[in-house]
Amino acid sequence: MLDLTKLSSIGEALREALETYPRELALIESDRGQEKARLTYRDFKRAALPLAKAMQELGVVAGTHVAIIMTNQSKWLISAYALFYCGAVMVPLDFKLTPAEQRQLLQHSDAEVLITEYAIWRQLSAASQRSDATKLKTVLVTEAPAITDLWGALRWEEAKGTGPGAPMFVPRKREDLASIIYSSGTGGNPKGCMLTHGNYLEQCAALTEWYPFWPGVRYLSILPTNHSIDFMVGFFGPFVCGAAVVHLRTLRPEFVREAFVKYQITYVTLVPLVLKNLQKGLQARIDELPPKKRRAFEALRKINMALTEDRPRVGLSRLLLKQVHAAFGGKLEAIIVGGAFTEPETLQFFYDLGIPVVNAYGLTEGGTGVTVNDLKPFRADTVGKPLPGIEVAIQNPDEDGIGQVVVRGKTVMSGYLNDPELTEQTIVDGWLLTGDMGRFDGKGHLQLFGRKKNMVVTEEGKNVYAEDVEHAFEGLAVKEFCVMAANYVWPSRSMVGEKLLLVIHLEPGQEFTEVLLGEIVKRNNSLVNYKRVHGLVVCGEDFPLTASMKVKRNVLAERLGKLDREKSIQSI
Repeated sequence: MLDLTKLSSIGEALREALETYPRELALIESDRGQEKARLTYRDFKRAALPLAKAMQELGVVAGTHVAIIMTNQSKWLISAYALFYCGAVMVPLDFKLTPAEQRQLLQHSDAEVLITEYAIWRQLSAASQRSDATKLKTVLVTEAPAITDLWGALRWEEAKGTGPGAPMFVPRKREDLASIIYSSGTGGNPKGCMLTHGNYLEQCAALTEWYPFWPGVRYLSILPTNHSIDFMVGFFGPFVCGAAVVHLRTLRPEFVREAFVKYQITYVTLVPLVLKNLQKGLQARIDELPPKKRRAFEALRKINMALTEDRPRVGLSRLLLKQVHAAFGGKLEAIIVGGAFTEPETLQFFYDLGIPVVNAYGLTEGGTGVTVNDLKPFRADTVGKPLPGIEVAIQNPDEDGIGQVVVRGKTVMSGYLNDPELTEQTIVDGWLLTGDMGRFDGKGHLQLFGRKKNMVVTEEGKNVYAEDVEHAFEGLAVKEFCVMAANYVWPSRSMVGEKLLLVIHLEPGQEFTEVLLGEIVKRNNSLVNYKRVHGLVVCGEDFPLTASMKVKRNVLAERLGKLDREKSIQSI
C-alpha cells in the first residue's frame, strides 16, 4: 500500500494510487445482477479528470464546498476524487433524507456546488419552489433523461471541460478542511463535523496497520458512501491499497447474496441490523436441515470452535463448513461491523461458523474508528482495543471502573461547523467527550455500558439526538414538552434497545385525553421510523428552565429518574 506518512491530502493519496495501480481493478458497479461498470484505476482516472477540469471551469477552487447526494455507485467516487483534485471540501449528504432536510444541510454547509442524481434533484427542486436560502451556484445531475427540464442543472455526463490542457491539481495541507460530515441534526441544530485531510490520512494508516488490503481484495460496499465508515473502508482505504470496490445499486437480499458469490467478496462492512438479519437467515437454513445432516453440521461446528478458540483460521473453517462459506463466495476474510453496538451473541454466532466479525467502535467526531477487535484473540464481549495512535481513557470512573469514554489523537475532528460553543463542550483540553460510558478490562479491551448524552443510536447506525425530534411536536396542545432518551433518564448500562420518550407537562386543570394521545401518535408517525418516540411520560410539575427559557435537560432527567420507570412510561 501507499506510504501515507509522506502524503498531505486525500487528493494526493488518491492521485498516487491511480498512478501506482493503473492495471488493477478499482470499481465494479452492478444493478439487479447486471454489471453496469468495471473500471481499472486507469479507467477511473480517465473518467475523473475531465470532470475535475469542468469543475474548475465552473469556478470550483481550493476550499469550495461541494455536496454529494447520491446512492452507492461509481459516479459517487469519481465525483469525490474530482472535487479533491480541485482542492474542494466534500459535503456528503444522506440520499435517504427528505428534500427539506437535505435543503437544510445544503444551507448550513454553505455548499456552492451539488452533485446528485436526477430523481433526487427533481424532488429537491420541487421542494424548494425555486426559492431557498442555499448558496448553490452549480448543480451537476447524473442519469437525466435526454429531453427533460433540469431546472437549471447541468448534465454530469457532459461535464468534461472545454478549455485546452488537463485540470490543475490543487495541493492541500494536512490541517486543511477535507470534509463536513453531518452526524445528526436534521430538524434541529445541524452538527457538521469538520474533518481535515490529516484526520483521514491518520485514520487510514491506523486501520490498515491492523487490517491491510491489497490488490485482488474485493470490498462489497453496502453502507451508504456518505457514511463516514463506508467512505473510509469502502473507498479511501481500498484505493490506497490497490483493492477493488463493488457497488450494488440495489440492496435487495437476493442480489446481495449473489454478489458475494459472483464477485468473491473479501471484506464487507455491515451495521448490526443487517448482521442480525443475516444471522436469522443462516439459522433458519440450519434449522431446516434433516436431523442427520443437522447433527453432522453441529459436530463440524464444534470442531471448528475448538480449533479457532485462540485465533481465526479461516482457511480451515472453509474446509470444515464448506457450504456456509460457499454461500459467502468462498473468499470472505471477515465481516466488519460498526455504526452501532452489536450484541455479543450475534458476533459469536458468526465466529463459530468460521467467519470472523471485526467489531469496532467509533464516531464521526473521532474520525470513524476508535477501537477495533484485533482478533488476537476474538472477543465478542468488547469493542476491541484502541487503534494505533489513538488514546482512549475513562473519565471519572465509578467503583466499577465505568466512566465516560474520551478520545484524543490526530483523527479527532477540528470541531463542529459554525458552532464554537458546542465544539468547546465536546472537545475539552484536547479530549473528545464521546458521551458513551465504558471501562477497560484487564487485557486492554474496551467494554461499553450505555450513554451519558441525550441520544440513541439505532441498529442501522443512525445517531438520533432527542432535541432534533422535537420539531415534530411543535404546537402540541400542552403547556410544555421535550424529548428525552430513556437511558439518559434511567441509566441501564445497556447499549441495546435504546428508546426515545416524549415528556409532556399539561396546562393547569388540563386532562390527558384520547384526542391528545391521537394527535401525539399522528405527529409521531410523521417521523421516519428510526426517529419515532416509543413512550410517553406525563410530568406533574413545571420543567426547570434556563434564563433563556430553554429546558435544563440534565435537571429534568434527574427529577424524572426518581420516578418508577415501568409505571411512568406509557407506550405509544
